[in-house]
Amino acid sequence: MNIATISRRAFAYICLLCIIGLEGLCMQAEVKKSVFGTMPDGTAIEMFTLQDGDVSARIMTYGARIVSLDVPDRNGKIADIVLGYDSLDGYLGDPKTYFGAIVGRYGNRIGHGTFVLDGKRYELPKNDGDNSLHGGTVGFDKRVWAAHEIPNGVEMTLVSKNGDQGYPGTLTAHVRYTLSAHALKIEYSATTDADTVLNLTNHSYFNLAGEGNGDILDEVMTIPADRYTPVNAGLIPTGELAPVAGTPFDFRTPTVIGKRIDQDNEQLKFARGYDQNFVLNHATNGPGMHEAAQVMDPKSGRVLTVKTTQPGVQFYSGNFLDGTAHGKHGHVYEKRAALCLETQHFPDSPNQPAFPSTELKPGQTFHSVTEYVFSTQK
Repeated sequence: MNIATISRRAFAYICLLCIIGLEGLCMQAEVKKSVFGTMPDGTAIEMFTLQDGDVSARIMTYGARIVSLDVPDRNGKIADIVLGYDSLDGYLGDPKTYFGAIVGRYGNRIGHGTFVLDGKRYELPKNDGDNSLHGGTVGFDKRVWAAHEIPNGVEMTLVSKNGDQGYPGTLTAHVRYTLSAHALKIEYSATTDADTVLNLTNHSYFNLAGEGNGDILDEVMTIPADRYTPVNAGLIPTGELAPVAGTPFDFRTPTVIGKRIDQDNEQLKFARGYDQNFVLNHATNGPGMHEAAQVMDPKSGRVLTVKTTQPGVQFYSGNFLDGTAHGKHGHVYEKRAALCLETQHFPDSPNQPAFPSTELKPGQTFHSVTEYVFSTQK
């Protein structure tokens, strides 16, 4: 065999490797559409199943919700790690947990259900004591979103008209879910025809041991935040950006969630555990995707890393779950059966001028990205 023949074969082999590599890069998640049920008015609720290797997610059009999220543990065993229901009726009959939903127009709380914008006072529904929570009594979680398939996922769209739940301006919101390389990405965008306020987030409840499989007190949390926003007894921020150092809210190094959750601390008593907004360090370090939190379950080895462009993350330890929610497979969701990591702007920002602004004006496009990355640890 001469040198020319060897060179030709080597060249062909290199080309084959390149083709295989490009095909790997171009591989897309499989997306399937089905019907999950019908609303009382007969509207069909669509379910989109995203599958990429051994990770899969189901997203439905009612509330643009994550219904299930199946990921492997350290031994390759697959489990669904988000709380929810087996049927649409479960979601329709649950007005308070927001399992897996996109919440808005304003996620989290607005104090006294009111804010002033451009010199005009707006009144919102008070569905959390004296406050407005997650957009009001009929927020985005209770709406049927329009949906269409996109590469690797699905895009959901909702038009919220001027005056909807008291908010000004007709808002058009888009949420894109895509699954690739063990990561579920949520990309938010929105436009308005009049000045308004906006805070969109996802309200999934995670238990890395598997939904219905005990509580999350043994899971290990890391949050890269030097400060958090303390609240009053109504869980409305005081306006202070307080240091986490020396408090139960210091998760700058990996810490078992249950280690300090019942300490004699006023903030923990107000929320019955963790339900605070953390000021992510990257908020002062410039734009882009940065880590917001990491959770590790020592039993299964599953690791969830949350990345975001948002300035804050609300860590909620499932304190108000009380056993009344009977979820998937009949599982009873008791107190602290899961945790939420809601990437966001800060609660009550429209009433807190020192917080990053949540105003959106005509001609502007709100845009944020959050990514849930799944891995394992031995």
